[in-house]
Amino acid sequence: MQFHHHGYVSGDPKIEPAAGVGIDRTKELPDKIDVLVIGAGPAGMITAAQLAQFPNVEARLIDSRPERLAVANADGIQARSVETFQAFGFANAVMDEAYRITEMAVWRPDDDQPDNIVRASVPEDDPSGISEFPHLILNQVRVQDHLVDFMANSPARMQPNYGIEFISMEDSREGEYPLNVRVRYTAGEREGEERILKVKYVVGCDGAHSRVRKAIGRKMEGKQAAHAWGVMDVLAVTDFPDIRTKSIIQSKSGGNILHIPREGGHLFRMYVDLGEVPTDDESQEVRKTTFEQTLAKANEIMHPYSLDVRHVARYTVYEIGHRLTDKFDDVEDTTSHTPKVMIAGDACHTHSAKAGQGMNVSLQDGFNLGWKLGHVTSGLAPASILNTYSEERKEVARNLIDFDQKWSRLMGTRGEDFEDPKELEEFYVKTWEFPAGFMTQYQPSMITGSTTYQGMASGFPIGKRFHSAPVVRVADATPVELGHLASADGRWRIYAFADENHKALQEWAHWMEQSEHSPLKLYTPEGVDANTVFDVKAIYPQTHDQIEVMDAPAVFKPLVGPFELVNLENIFSVDAKASDIFEKRGIDRTAGAVVVVRPDQYVAHVLPLAEPELLASFFEQCMYPQK
Repeated sequence: MQFHHHGYVSGDPKIEPAAGVGIDRTKELPDKIDVLVIGAGPAGMITAAQLAQFPNVEARLIDSRPERLAVANADGIQARSVETFQAFGFANAVMDEAYRITEMAVWRPDDDQPDNIVRASVPEDDPSGISEFPHLILNQVRVQDHLVDFMANSPARMQPNYGIEFISMEDSREGEYPLNVRVRYTAGEREGEERILKVKYVVGCDGAHSRVRKAIGRKMEGKQAAHAWGVMDVLAVTDFPDIRTKSIIQSKSGGNILHIPREGGHLFRMYVDLGEVPTDDESQEVRKTTFEQTLAKANEIMHPYSLDVRHVARYTVYEIGHRLTDKFDDVEDTTSHTPKVMIAGDACHTHSAKAGQGMNVSLQDGFNLGWKLGHVTSGLAPASILNTYSEERKEVARNLIDFDQKWSRLMGTRGEDFEDPKELEEFYVKTWEFPAGFMTQYQPSMITGSTTYQGMASGFPIGKRFHSAPVVRVADATPVELGHLASADGRWRIYAFADENHKALQEWAHWMEQSEHSPLKLYTPEGVDANTVFDVKAIYPQTHDQIEVMDAPAVFKPLVGPFELVNLENIFSVDAKASDIFEKRGIDRTAGAVVVVRPDQYVAHVLPLAEPELLASFFEQCMYPQK
């Protein structure tokens, strides 16, 4: 993090200077709003947090609850989400507080005493080291607290407006703010009062029973899986040896348990198998299952071990449901229309809780959409990029539901019914990359390129998330993770990996500085720092002691702040002590490569240094000239 470029400050450097709408922001909703986000869950929070980085965009987040959510259902945080939190500046805080999953114990019936369970194996959670970040368990509300802090410290100084619910919406198809959104105050002195807001874009993050989804005529398709589970968060005394290890427990005929240790060292969650629910009448009955009945079932499954529960933090009974909407926005014909209303999170996809995907996929929905809305409403990009949101995220949700249906089926299969007792365990090991969040790969579009030059950087697959690797910052010889330097500030990242003798890099850098077709020249607004829209970095194939930072081209040393100070922190070398990023990520050392990364951390393109005009062609389809 760089600071002091506007002058010396002694306060918290994470609190950015207020700008734009943040200079004179009040708690009251204005009559006209650029982006209205409805629902302060994970999807809504991260969408609003990203929009708070665009100071000239009037964005607001409303929620019908009168105040901050105190307890939430979700608690699994996949490594991909922790990478995202790094961009928002609170990954370390989450890791310090959370429970860390490193392996999973699998318990099966004892061959000699089938009524007893025994530990069968303990596979690693991330066997290939696909991320430098861990798989965590932490309640959703703590994640939301961090996002609230981020938006409050951002230039737009946003904060949630609690106690306001969405009622209805009409598209007038007139003017700059065509959506007439009716809201009602649900708490405080104005409780019961209704208002009409004029809005450009609406984002519905209002849950599985979303009013926004219904307002645009989208329907959830799918069904219940007719299998019930009791979920209990408890403090207990037990002789079960893996009480602080994530575990799958399969009994001979008494059902299964998914056991999840929670943060804090004592709390844990158990999903206890309550069996098949074949009819609607029986579905209503199973929901009446008491905590005592579920606890008795858990003790039966865990025999010869037992639980003595001392405190119940939360208990519920649910049935697995898999549902998906036909589209995540209000547009049928994308050739002639662009979205005005979008939905995210549970408003457009629901599934079981046991794969730990709900909060994580919802967060990525919001991260995907937030920067696009920021670019469109601030005039950086055409509204057509909003069409990519539904195209990209619906495919992710469909794959998630396919995975979750298989996982839920296996989790609900009794031990005696498996043809191979290792089937569930082997499925978990073979598919670990999916629940970790790294199977997402966006298809070619106006913001994701083709694979023509993928071979020049094979370790950065186009459409997949940018996989960080160690480098050394040349200016101060500091080892850093390259991906950790990309904050959630709405900027595109352009990583120029130098060729062996630097000739192609020098010519590429000259083109970036001087050509009238350069993205830096075309798409950076006047009167702002040169790195406001694009963060351009150089990575050399030599070690840091072989590179002279002052010899690097000027494009990698932008002038920043009112004093026009030189930013020397965009020039990197390989880290010989850790791993060579060129070898680790398959970068062509002879020719070098340009890796373009979207603001939501996904690789948009791999291009040759020798053909900079290809970079110009890519951005001309998704950016508006500013000069």
